[in-house]
Order: sequence, then structure tokens, then C-alpha cells
Amino acid sequence: MTAYKAAMSREVKTLYVAEAEDGIRLDRWFRRRWPHLSHVQVQKMARSGQIRVDGSRAKPEDRLTAGAAVRVPPIPDPVEKTPGERPTLSDRDVAYARSLVLFEDDMVIALNKPAGLAVQGGTKTTKHVDRLLSAWGEGLERPRLVHRLDRDTSGVLLLGKGPEAAKRLAGAFARRQAKKTYWAIVMGAPSRGPGRSDLALKKSGINDFEIMRPADPKEHGAEPAETAFATISRAAHRASWMALRPFTGRTHQLRAHMKAMGHPILGDPKYGDEASNELSGPLKLQLHARRIELDHPGGGKLIVEAPLSPEMKAGFAHFGFSEDEAEQDPFAGVKRIR
Repeated sequence: MTAYKAAMSREVKTLYVAEAEDGIRLDRWFRRRWPHLSHVQVQKMARSGQIRVDGSRAKPEDRLTAGAAVRVPPIPDPVEKTPGERPTLSDRDVAYARSLVLFEDDMVIALNKPAGLAVQGGTKTTKHVDRLLSAWGEGLERPRLVHRLDRDTSGVLLLGKGPEAAKRLAGAFARRQAKKTYWAIVMGAPSRGPGRSDLALKKSGINDFEIMRPADPKEHGAEPAETAFATISRAAHRASWMALRPFTGRTHQLRAHMKAMGHPILGDPKYGDEASNELSGPLKLQLHARRIELDHPGGGKLIVEAPLSPEMKAGFAHFGFSEDEAEQDPFAGVKRIR
């Protein structure tokens, strides 16, 4: 069994949510400050009542408001690997993890996450990106996740090397400073745009049956969501290749917004309908995190693009799309409403 040396401060603190953090999820707020915490650790602290917001229990997915008082329980220090300890990953796993690298320097790693690989583990998920990060070491050497992609979405996934780099990258995502461009193939022929959807979304169901549905912004539990969209190419009126830019980071936001617009993303078993499922045929989810642009934590700009996944290549081949049809940035000059 792997053994680690860990220390923990016994001090309970009360910290206040900054104005720039208004609307951030509770779990992301914690991991922005303590990047070494796992998602499971934050969940356990919240569900056991150790974390409280303005004196009340809170769920990991709850949104925080500026000025809220957060009770912070004792936080475990980053673990350090015991000298001489055997690696937790096989040589094959290490090689696989490193084969996913698109870009790496002393502060940032950009991975090309394949479709089907979860970002974080769960009760039935043992192979995931978070586990593979041990390929770079443990303790302070272990990279930190700073954002997420759905299991079946392929493309660019950024990691921070060290607590400070991770904190800066996570802060950029929390403040919505990262420009994310997704490519998707959807049913039908949406307007060419660029346009926006600002339909609020509300989560319903649990676990594998969890889904985001349109909601009135005043409805309890509804979350504001904003997506910019632009059509790059069309296959007659059957399907369209689109660029999507989320200005907010709600669960399944792009998939739910396109479904609500009447143009579900093809290959989507959760948000598709009978017509889109028939058009999709054997195609897997046609959603790909193509590009991320944001400030590099060490200065300057960081721009990373991920090549098409095998799943998206199959969709492009089926409908006759070609990558050279795309503009460098179809959202040039487009800004979020909020």
C-alpha cells in the first residue's frame, strides 16, 4: 500500500468570498486556494458539515456570492512521497499519460484528453486523468487540475505545475478570462452567427442520470449560462459544423444550449432526440475542446490547440467537412453580456 507523510493545520478559519469570485462553485473556490485538495476531499468536508457558508451547511456544487463567509476546516498539507517508494503507476500508464502532452514548460502542461477518459474518478471510475498525473511525481511535483471536460468530450485540458501556477490558472478560469473554443457537429442548420444563448440552466436528476434543463432565471437552483456560437460550415440542411464559446462553465452547458436551440450535438446519448440519434448513426459525441487562450502564469499569452480526435475525424469525414474552412477565431470582437 502506498504510504505518504502528511501534516495538517488544526486551525479553523473564516474566509470571505472576493467580488471577483461571485458565482464560483464552492468546490472550485476551495481548489483554487488549495490546489492539492482532491475533489473527493472537498466533497467529504462539505457533506460532513465541516464547511459552512454564512453559518449554514453547503453542497460542493453551490454557487458562492461575493462577501459570503466561508468556514474553512483544517486543510491537510500537500503529501510528499516517501523516499524509495515504488511508483503507483505502471510504466505503461506513465508512457500513456506523457503521450497525451500537447505542450509543457516549467509551469503548465496541456493535455489532449481523449474522448471516454474521465477527468476525475468516482465509485465506478478507476482510470482517469487525475490518477495519471502521478506520471509527473507526487506531492509538490504532481500537476494540478484547473478545469474540467466531460468524459466524452475530447480536446485541450490544462494543468498547473506547482501550487502557484495552478492557483493563477484556476483564477483565470474562475474569472472567465480564458477564451475557450469548442468545435461541434450539430443537427440541422442554425443561423450562421455569431450569436448568443443566455438561457439559464438547472440541474435535475442524480449521478449518471443528471441532466441540465432550461429554467427561468428566477427559479430556485437556476444558474445563468451564456454561450456564443458561430456556424463554420454546413452539410446541406442536415448537419452543421459549429464553433462554440462558453462564457460560463455550467455542467453540460454547450450540450444543453444546443439542445434547447433545436440543434442537438450529434452522437450525444444524453441530450439527443430521435431525429439526431438517427442522423448520428454510429458517431460518438461530436464535441471537441479545440483551443484555449489565456494569460500564461509566468507572463505572456498561452495558446494551445488540440488536433481533431478520432471521433471528430469520423464526423468530418461523414459530412465532408475540412479543417481549412475554419477561421482562426470566429468570435473575434465578441464579448460576454455579463
